[in-house]
Amino acid sequence: MSDLSGRTGGALVTGGSGGIGAAICEMLAQRGCSVAFTYRSNAEAAEAVAAAVRVAGGDAHMGNPVLEDADAMRAFANEAAERLGGLHTVVSAAGPHVPQMYLSQTDPALFASQIEADVIGAFNLTVAGLPHLRVSGGSIVYVTTAATTVFPKRDALSSIPKGAVESLMRAVAVEEGRFGIRANCVGPGMLEDGMAARLMADGDLDERALEVARTNIPLGRFGKAVDIAEAACFLASDAANYISGQKLDIDGAFTI
Repeated sequence: MSDLSGRTGGALVTGGSGGIGAAICEMLAQRGCSVAFTYRSNAEAAEAVAAAVRVAGGDAHMGNPVLEDADAMRAFANEAAERLGGLHTVVSAAGPHVPQMYLSQTDPALFASQIEADVIGAFNLTVAGLPHLRVSGGSIVYVTTAATTVFPKRDALSSIPKGAVESLMRAVAVEEGRFGIRANCVGPGMLEDGMAARLMADGDLDERALEVARTNIPLGRFGKAVDIAEAACFLASDAANYISGQKLDIDGAFTI
């Protein structure tokens, strides 16, 4: 287990009320970290995450700034740093629901909204977090997707914006390394919980599609949000202190 208890300050996580974000918040707390996190609209889920962080021994601070609003994101990052005594870790785990559809059938307005939520949101978080990470020599972890490595059909609304986020990660790694800042990505494959569960509930993924997906995964099963949290916490920890500018796909060997 990678310990984060010896660091000054805490972590800022966007999308903390979602499946992956919640798992990351709770695991960071279990490893000795106080956590500030954002949520979009589900205050009840956010309260549950805050309670889990406190049970694990960390301080919890939550808010629902609009991530596409640069001023709001900067204000929340400053507020979080003041509350937690600085920031040593920033995690971008927010993301809108992504319908599965062919690119040729995608409305340009929907595509633009996905870019706004994913790319602009991640950029605003980065700009807001960098002044604090320069002080701590901390790290950023971006949760993207394994689909930028091997593209599955009908996943353009996820893979295209996340590809841009991965370019952002590389830019941060190259430009901010002089301040001791590391930047990496975690690429989830197919998971049992989080967005996959919503796609199943919406009918975007029926049982036949799920069985095909399992067949294409060498491990023959889907992962869980906690698997992504393990990777994110590892990359944030000192155990990964010479890893920067990289993407770690957590996908059961799907991308091999």
